[in-house]
Amino acid sequence: MKRITIIPALVILLTFAFISMQVAEAQDHSSSGAGNSAPANQVQQGTRFLIGLDSDLGTKGSKHGDAFTAHTLEPLIAADGTGLPAGTEVRGHVDKVEAAGKTGRARMWLAFDDIKTPDGWMPLIAMVDDVPGVHSVRVNYNREGEIEASTTKRQEAIQEAAAGALVGATPGMMDKNQKEAAMGAAAAAAAAYMVAAGLGQEVTLEKSTKLELILERGLNFPRT
Repeated sequence: MKRITIIPALVILLTFAFISMQVAEAQDHSSSGAGNSAPANQVQQGTRFLIGLDSDLGTKGSKHGDAFTAHTLEPLIAADGTGLPAGTEVRGHVDKVEAAGKTGRARMWLAFDDIKTPDGWMPLIAMVDDVPGVHSVRVNYNREGEIEASTTKRQEAIQEAAAGALVGATPGMMDKNQKEAAMGAAAAAAAAYMVAAGLGQEVTLEKSTKLELILERGLNFPRT
């Protein structure tokens, strides 16, 4: 008789435990789903947008800490319709500069500080992703938005040819005139190699240059 009464009790306990687990799992899914969805008043992380520079920047004249301003070229709108129109002011500064000098490749990094809203300045955490329309520079996103002098496929072909000429122009003859001619050819090949490789070229971003930024942190606007 004891067995008969114990078995139904065990069944009830197991059923209750199973139901409790299902409810807890449903609550977990609900809470995790809510955590993954961005607030309706947020322009989400990863959003790309264009800005235009208000002044010239470059590795030749700019230095670490120099402040600059820009303005958005398209609106930043959250899901609930709040946001900022095109023409909104952005403030930033030059984070790091590596001038080209005579043999190096110029590099520059820009940092963005804040963006103007009707309620004041809001922190802006973003990185340069591209410089559209400017073929003399390129952006390496994997190096924290590094902007550097770039080379084209044609330049790369010239670079390879110049490298070959540099190797073939090694002075190896006894005659003085022939030696001087070979050394001159080697110097010319070295100069061509540097130009083709983008070495010695400074990075210049003129006023109104377009920069494509990517948000590294979402922008949360006050709820209306």
